[in-house]
Amino acid sequence: MSPPPDQNVPNKTVHVRSWGCQMNVYDSQRMVDLLAPLGYRPVDEAEGADIVILNTCHIREKATEKLFSELGRLKETKQAKADAGGNMILAVAGCVAQAEGPVITTRARHVDIVVGPQSYHSLPELVARASRAKGEPILMTDFPVESKFDHLPEEAAPRGVTAFLTIQEGCDKFCSFCVVPYTRGAEFSRPAADVLVEARRLALSGVRELTLLGQNVNAYHGTGTDGASWTLGRLIRSVAQIPGIERIRYTTSHPNDMDEELIAAHRDVPALMPFLHLPVQSGSDRILARMNRKHTAAEYLAVIERLRAARPDIALSSDFIVGFPGETEKDFQATLDLIEKVGFAQAYSFKYSPRPGTPASSSAEAVPEDVKSARLARVQEAILAGQMRFNRECVGQIARVLLDRAGSKTGQLHGRSPHMQSVHVAAPGHLLGQIVDVRIEDGRALSLTGTLVPTEPHGMVA
Repeated sequence: MSPPPDQNVPNKTVHVRSWGCQMNVYDSQRMVDLLAPLGYRPVDEAEGADIVILNTCHIREKATEKLFSELGRLKETKQAKADAGGNMILAVAGCVAQAEGPVITTRARHVDIVVGPQSYHSLPELVARASRAKGEPILMTDFPVESKFDHLPEEAAPRGVTAFLTIQEGCDKFCSFCVVPYTRGAEFSRPAADVLVEARRLALSGVRELTLLGQNVNAYHGTGTDGASWTLGRLIRSVAQIPGIERIRYTTSHPNDMDEELIAAHRDVPALMPFLHLPVQSGSDRILARMNRKHTAAEYLAVIERLRAARPDIALSSDFIVGFPGETEKDFQATLDLIEKVGFAQAYSFKYSPRPGTPASSSAEAVPEDVKSARLARVQEAILAGQMRFNRECVGQIARVLLDRAGSKTGQLHGRSPHMQSVHVAAPGHLLGQIVDVRIEDGRALSLTGTLVPTEPHGMVA
C-alpha cells in the first residue's frame, strides 16, 4: 500500500519523461498513480517540479548518451529549484537505469534515485528515503522475487478513450542484439483474472480501445480464471467480452509465438483489430541466425500466409535492423526482397548500434557507418513506398475511425483506422471518443484524410 497523502504539502508536483516503447508509457502512468497518494500531481514541465523521473529505454541508439545529456540540463534545473528554497528529487527509471545504474550514480551525483523497471512499485518508499538522505543516491536495480504488479495501486482514470495494459514482461529469446532479457528479466505473465479486472476498470472509465502490452506479448502464458494456462488468444477472447471494449490490439510479438489459437482469434474476434506489428529484423537467413532469432525468412513468410488466410484484410508492420555485424550486400538485398514480398502497411527501421553486454556487441565484423547509413536510406525508401501504396488503396473506402483527439487544424479531429492509420477528418468536437464512418478521400505516406459519412437515426449509413 502507498502511504497516505501528505496533508501538509498540498501542491507537490511530479514530472515524468518517458522514452521508448509503449510499455514505458504504461509504466510512467503507473509511477504517477503510485505518487498520487503522497500528494503529487503530474505536470508537463520539469522546471519547478518537486520530483522529476526520467523513464528510460535502452533499445534505441545512443540511449545512455541521451540520458546523460538530459541529466546535465536537469542539474541546472535542480539547482534553480534549490536557489528558490525548494528541493527537487531527480530519479532515473527504466532499462538504462537497470543496465547502467552504478555508472549513473557515479557520473551524475545529482541523481537521487536509480530504479529498475521491475522495482518502480517501491517509488513511494524511495522518495521518502531520498527526502531524508543527504546527497547519497539510492540504487534499486535488483530483480525482486515478487511481481511488481502485486504492489501497484489501482490505476487512475485514463486521459482518453485508448489505453495500454501490460500483461507480460521480460523475454527468454535472447536475440544477440537485445538488452531486454538483461534489463526486464525472464518472461512473466500476469494472471488473467488480474488483467481482466484492470481491463474492466478501464472500460468503466471510458476506454474503448485497449492495447495489450508485453516485450514478447504473444508468449503470454498467464494462469486463467479456470486454473489452466491461457494463451494470448484465449485472453483476447475474454477481454472482448467486456462491455465497452470495442477494439483490442497487442504489441510486440515474436514470429515463433504466433500459435494457432492466436491466429484463430484474428479470424473469430471482431474486436481484435486487423493490424499486427510482427518484427522480423532481417530478410537474410544468415543474419537471422547471427541475431539468434530462431526463425528463417521462409518461416516468417509462412506465418504471414497463415494470418492472411485467417484474416484477409490484416495489415502488417515490422522492425528492421540494417548493418548488423557481418551483413553483406546480398544479405541486405534479401531484406529488401522480403519487404517487397510482404507489402507492409508501415514499419520501423534502424541502424545497428551495439548494446553493452549483448553478444553482438563484441563482433569484429562491424559494418562501416557510411554503408549502414546508405542501407538505412534504401530500406526506408522501400518501406515508405509500401506505406504509400497501402494508404492510396484506401482512397474511396469507408473506414471505421475512433476519434481520439483534436486535429492540427481548427474544426478537425484525429483518429485511428482499424489498420492503425492516422485519419484526419472535419468533425464537431462532440464526436470525440466516438467510432464513426469516414470516407477516405486522400492517402499519403503517413496519414489519411476523409469526410464523415452521414448516418440515419438507427445507425444505418445514409
